[in-house]
Formats: sequence, C-alpha cells, structure tokens
Amino acid sequence: MSEAILEPDLVIIDPHHHLWDRPGLAAATLPAVKHGFEHVVRKTPRYLLDQLLADTGSGHNVAATVFVQCGAMYRKGGPAALRPVGETEFVNGIAAMAASGIYGDMAACAGIVGHADLTLGDEAAAVLEAHIAAGGGRFRGIRHMGAWDADPDVLGPLGPAPRGLQADPAFRRGFAHLARLGLSFDAWVLEPQIGEVTDLARAFPDTRIVLDHVGTPLGVASYAGRRAERFGVWAAAIRELAAEPNVFVKLGGLAMAFPGFDTYMAETPATSETLAEDWRPYIETCIEAFGPARAMFESNFPVDFGTCSYAVLWNAFKRITKGASADEKALLYAGTARDFYRLAP
Repeated sequence: MSEAILEPDLVIIDPHHHLWDRPGLAAATLPAVKHGFEHVVRKTPRYLLDQLLADTGSGHNVAATVFVQCGAMYRKGGPAALRPVGETEFVNGIAAMAASGIYGDMAACAGIVGHADLTLGDEAAAVLEAHIAAGGGRFRGIRHMGAWDADPDVLGPLGPAPRGLQADPAFRRGFAHLARLGLSFDAWVLEPQIGEVTDLARAFPDTRIVLDHVGTPLGVASYAGRRAERFGVWAAAIRELAAEPNVFVKLGGLAMAFPGFDTYMAETPATSETLAEDWRPYIETCIEAFGPARAMFESNFPVDFGTCSYAVLWNAFKRITKGASADEKALLYAGTARDFYRLAP
C-alpha cells in the first residue's frame, strides 16, 4: 500500500546509496538464503540509473545523491590495487548521464565515495590520486569497510574485515593521505566497534569522518534478542564519538538485516509510522549527540529496500523529525550532506 508523501517540498540530498548490476543473483538455481542480507541483494540484482531515478522520483524532493562504494564494476585486469578505480569510472559515467539533463534535474551521484586498500600504506596515495582523476571532479572520499565480529554469522556473506583494521599501522599510513588530498572517510563498523572510530578520529583530527548507519546496531546471530539490552552501550559509544568535532553521522541503515527488526523482509511491509517508532531512539540519540550540523539522513538504497520502499523510508524519517525547526530540517536532510561532501549549492 502506498503512502501519501509527507513534506513533499523539503529538499533532500541522499548522501548514501549504491549502484550495481549482479545478473548472477537473479538465477533461479541459487542455493537457499543463509543470511538476511542475501534476501535484499537477490531482490534487487540490478540497481542502476533507471532504478535510482524511479526511487528518487517517487514523491520526495530529492535534489542530489552521493554514491558510496559497494564493489561494483571493478576493473577486470591491471594492478590489483587500482582495480577499485573501475567503480569510480563507472559511477562517474552514470553521473554524467544524469548531468546531461535528459533525465531531469536530479543530480545523481554528484559525489562519489570509492574504495582504496589503505593497508597499502604510502602506496595507497597513488590509488587515491587515480580515483580523483577518474571522478570528473566528483570524487569525495574513501570507504574501506572495517566491520568485524567474532561471530561470523553476524556479517554472513559480506565477510569480516581484519580485526582491528583501523588501528593497523599500515592502514593509518594510508589513511594519513586523505586530508592532504581533501578526501573524507566513510566508516562502516558494527556497534561494538564504534570506539575504534573514536580512536581513529582522535589520531587524525584534520580528516573528516562520517559514521555510516548510526554505527549498525546489532540484533542478529549471537546478538538476537539483545538489541534493547545493548542500546545503552551503543548510545554511550555514540556520545563519546560525537565529542570529536571532525566526526559526522549518517542517520539510516536501520532497515538492513543487521539490527534484527521484525520489519525486515516482513510479509506485509511496515508503514512509516511503525518504522519511525522502531528507529526513533537511535535517530534521536544521534541528533542529540552530534547536532543537526553533523548529522544527515541517508537512504542506503537499495540495501534498505529489504524493509520498505524509498518513499516510505523518507516518510519515516520525516515523522521522527516532525517537531524539528525548519533550519534543523534543512541541515538534516540536505545541508549537512552538502557540507560534508562539498557539493554545489
């Protein structure tokens, strides 16, 4: 059932979505799903400009978006370290299509966040420079995913990063080049790891960092049934991280499998009212800790499509911020993203 769009004139910059084409995931002969994350990637094996425009054009006033790395369209050959630059080349092409105006005024992929293996240390600088060259003026930062947990069933098919990645000396030598090149860092970790991002931020106060997905609260695998129990631990880690002025937070990702809400892949999709009730404690805690000038709503599509449509997701966010001022909403929905990713007015 579709919903009426709330506050349809409110300008949105969506600072976190993906693009991919994975035809193998559409095969009818795939093995049974073993992890919730597999449901959504099989549900959306193709998410390119047409699918993105269908979502951003579903009623909300989305003015621009930022693409965040997802391992799409890496180069087939050449030096292994440079293969992720293929993703930037691919996305910059999508951005150029959108910028032609043929598809409307929405500036798709106005900013691009790619991947570089920062454990290359000083050698990572050449990869960063290659991304910048390939990005057509749109390349803004790096996401080297750091999510890890001792329970392999938490991440499932995504697989863990090396434990303690962000404290690794080689990683930090690579990370040190970001500020020099004017690049930011997207940090994707799981809730028990938020303190690792705090340590990284303290070590590099001149590098802007954004915590993805409110730090990914957990309620699956060995964390099943413990989300409420762990809320206080999560909230304390968020407040400690927010004390670092170079850190921002993305408000979203709660429609993924990892938090373990009953609304994920529910037979009857949840309404925005239900989602707002579930997500409000996490969103409001982050806004209180970081303030609107360092917090930005994100769609995380198509990953969050496992719970709801793009239109319903933004309605849920708007229900949570119903009492916010016009100035606060302007920051949370567009201004902070524009500032962090240095997008055109």
